[in-house]
Amino acid sequence: MQKMDGMYYAPRSAKQAERVVKASEFAFAVIGLDHGHIYAMTNGLLEAGAQLAYVYDEDPNKVEVFLAAYPQAQIAPSSDYILNNAGISLVASAIKPSLRCSLGLAVMESNKHYFCDKPGMLSLEETRIIRDACKRTGKRYFIYFGERIHVEGALYAQQLIEDGVLGEVLSVNILAPHRLNKASRPPWFFNPEENGSILVDIGSHQLEQFLTYTNSRSAKILHSSIANYNNPDHPDFQDFGQCVLVGDRGATCYFRVDWFTPDGMGAWGDGRVFIVGTKASVEIRKYLDVARSNQGDQVYLVDGQGEHHIEAFGSIGFPFFGAMILDCLNCTDHAITQEHTLLTMELAIQAQEKATNLKSVNQIP
Repeated sequence: MQKMDGMYYAPRSAKQAERVVKASEFAFAVIGLDHGHIYAMTNGLLEAGAQLAYVYDEDPNKVEVFLAAYPQAQIAPSSDYILNNAGISLVASAIKPSLRCSLGLAVMESNKHYFCDKPGMLSLEETRIIRDACKRTGKRYFIYFGERIHVEGALYAQQLIEDGVLGEVLSVNILAPHRLNKASRPPWFFNPEENGSILVDIGSHQLEQFLTYTNSRSAKILHSSIANYNNPDHPDFQDFGQCVLVGDRGATCYFRVDWFTPDGMGAWGDGRVFIVGTKASVEIRKYLDVARSNQGDQVYLVDGQGEHHIEAFGSIGFPFFGAMILDCLNCTDHAITQEHTLLTMELAIQAQEKATNLKSVNQIP
C-alpha cells in the first residue's frame, strides 16, 4: 500500500476482516473513476464480503486500470445498464464531485443504495435534494469519510471515547495537511465549481470526525478562512483552509487543512488529531510518526494512571464497511446515520460559504 499520494491511498485490513455476507447476497457496481479513492472504497466492500459485479466509466483507460486491480468486475456498457439491473444492491462512485449528487439521486431512484467519495454534495440545495430523496426512496446515501473509517488509530480513539476512558470530550483539534502532487491532478480538481473547494472537500473529513468524537447532533461555525498562498497559476484554487466551530454539547473544534506536505515526508500527510476529555487526552498520529516510524496508527493516551503509547495498526480493522452492508440489508443505522452524513456536508458547505479569504483581508501597515 503506497502512502505518498493520498489520491490513491487504498488501505487493506491487516486484521482478518469479518465477511458479513456471502458474495451472492450483496452485489455492488462502480460508476465513475475520477478519483483514486474508489480503490479504497472497493477494498473495504470486498473485504466485508460484497461481490463486485460491474464497472463503468466514460474513459476506457480508467476502466482498464481498474480491471487490472479487480479482474472479477465486468465492464458495463453504460451507467443506465447498471441502474436498470435489479441484482445490484449498491453503487459506489468516485465520479467528479460536481456530478456526485445527480448520480446519487439517479441511483436511489433506481432502488439502490449509494456510496460516494467525499464531498458528497457541493451546495445546501444538493443536501436538501438528497435528504428528500432518502425519505422518498428509503435508500441510503453513504459518503466515504476515509480519514476516520479507514484509519485504525482514529477508530481506536473512537473506541476509547465510547468506553468512557476520556470522560466528556471537550475539545478536538485536527491538523490535516495533504500532498498536492500537482502535475497528476485533473483540471476539475482546481475548479471550485467542480470540486467544492478546500473546506467542502478535505474539510468534510474533519467535521465528520468532530461530530463523531463529540456525539454532536448539531454545530455552529464560529470562524472559517481560506487562501491561495502558492498556486497563482490556478487563481480560484484554495491551498489552505481553517475553521473553528462549537457543537450542541459545548465541545469545540479547530481544524486546519492544506496542500503543503513537504516532498521529504514519507506519507501524503502528517494527519494528527488531538482530543481533550474531562478524564484523559489522546493524540492520533495517523499515517506515520515523523522521523521515528513510517508506521501509522500511533495513539498517545494520557490518563489518571499515566502515559500510554498504543500501536493500533492491525488491532481493529475497518468495521464500517460490513456495518454499511448490513444497514442496507436490514434498514438499520449502525455504520453511520443518514442525518450525521448530511449534517457533515451542510457544515462543510456553510464553513466554505462563510470563509474569509485571507489574501484579500486588508493588512495593517
